[in-house]
Amino acid sequence: MSATILTADAAKKANIDIITDGKGTQAVHDAVVAMRANRRSGTASVKTKATVNLSGKKPWKQKGTGRARAGYASSPVWVGGGVVHGPEPVYVKGVFVNRYAKKTPKAVKRLAFRKALSARILAGDVLVVDSFEVKEPRTKQFITLVQGAHGGVRRTLIVASKFTEPTLLAGRNVQNDLLMTASEVNTENLLAFDKIIITKDALEALGNRLQG
Repeated sequence: MSATILTADAAKKANIDIITDGKGTQAVHDAVVAMRANRRSGTASVKTKATVNLSGKKPWKQKGTGRARAGYASSPVWVGGGVVHGPEPVYVKGVFVNRYAKKTPKAVKRLAFRKALSARILAGDVLVVDSFEVKEPRTKQFITLVQGAHGGVRRTLIVASKFTEPTLLAGRNVQNDLLMTASEVNTENLLAFDKIIITKDALEALGNRLQG
């Protein structure tokens, strides 16, 4: 399978506006941070002095021992005691809320995606192919197809408008390669791989997506 490096001029013909300056750098940071934060479960929880499984009995009498006063073994200042101001699940009207979740405006997401794609194109990391498809659901055929496109790198992102069932089955066991459609690929995906292979129909779809 032959592949060509996507140039800035070819990208412009596909309605992809290339960002050549520092514009959008902060948007990329904000978008990636938000995506990673939204993936967190938000269920981290610790036990306070009221919930830790220790006796509430006074360790020793108040006076006469020469030691400092102690009221209970679950005190936060003791080893094994409760935790002060630790993370706890948040519920609003009985519904669990992920306190780590972040909202990103659509305009920021679009700018971040365009900036990330522009950076990869300018770096020569985006390859264009006519199509990406394997005839049989065999991992060996999939690897051969990918390596034939870029000559062999560690991690590859393959973007197409859609994938056939044999292609999806053949690629699901390849840990370092990822198949994504043009409608679902995001900014983090564009930055996480060494090379990006895009089919011609997916390139057109990405151009329409950035214009929308």
